[in-house]
Amino acid sequence: MSLSATRCSQALAGSGLSLTEIERLLDVARRAAESGGVQLKAHFGRLEQVREKGRNGDLVTEADLAAEAAVLGLLQAGTPEIGVLAEESGRRPSESALEWCVDPLDGTTNYAHGFPVFATSVGLTWQGIPLLGALSLPAFDEVYWAAPGLGSWCNGRRLAVSDCQQLADALLATGFAYDRQQRLDNNYAEFAWFTHRSHGVRRAGAAAVDLAFVASGKVDAYWERGLAPWDLAAGMVLVEEAGGVVSGYDGSPADLASGRVVAAAPGLHGQVLAGLAACRPLAGSSYGAPELDAGRGAPIAP
Repeated sequence: MSLSATRCSQALAGSGLSLTEIERLLDVARRAAESGGVQLKAHFGRLEQVREKGRNGDLVTEADLAAEAAVLGLLQAGTPEIGVLAEESGRRPSESALEWCVDPLDGTTNYAHGFPVFATSVGLTWQGIPLLGALSLPAFDEVYWAAPGLGSWCNGRRLAVSDCQQLADALLATGFAYDRQQRLDNNYAEFAWFTHRSHGVRRAGAAAVDLAFVASGKVDAYWERGLAPWDLAAGMVLVEEAGGVVSGYDGSPADLASGRVVAAAPGLHGQVLAGLAACRPLAGSSYGAPELDAGRGAPIAP
């Protein structure tokens, strides 16, 4: 994909930021993500409190809060003029068109159960379009970062998406939203469809990690619905700068507000879109939820 075609490069052009400014902001993002990762590593396996914060299965722990405090402290010190949208504390607005999107602990359910797939994600957007970002995966001792024109990197190694060309040869990733038990549009049909036609579909439980794994070629494509901007902002830049394609389910430019994303190697992107278009929700009765068929669940999203 050419640089001019990526959303992050469009954000760069619109922002008017110089390469020197981008490098400085990327350094801030890296250091912020690493500071969150330090907190996650320190609390892992030592949690004293895990609670739900509204939706079934949507958890928060003291590690989320400690990591977010560390990240926000560093962002405030380094870029006080830029607003922040953070998962736990919400939005701190500013007059700038730039905004940090922070997920202090992507994969909280994994973390609470001791499953070592989780990350701190720090992305920077311009007018809602991902511009640059960094991820810390402390259980893997990995730090990812990317910015337009600078490439996508992990621990000093430049990343590239896979060259997989056929769905039958692909390893895919996806996830399931917190509202999956309340609606028919819950990704169950898509999971079955792609599992039947690929080497397999992995569900790691952390969207930012899935995107990093697409960028690094560990998996060939990823799709998911029901996501928040902080889940996506950093990882989308990683994929684009590694040569991948990121879009909505219909192939339109990826939109953080939609909560839906497809990220794939160029040779697979069209095949994933076609598969998603071919799927229709499974009957709720087929997995023990007939009440969804009776219309008592949430409506199918557009």
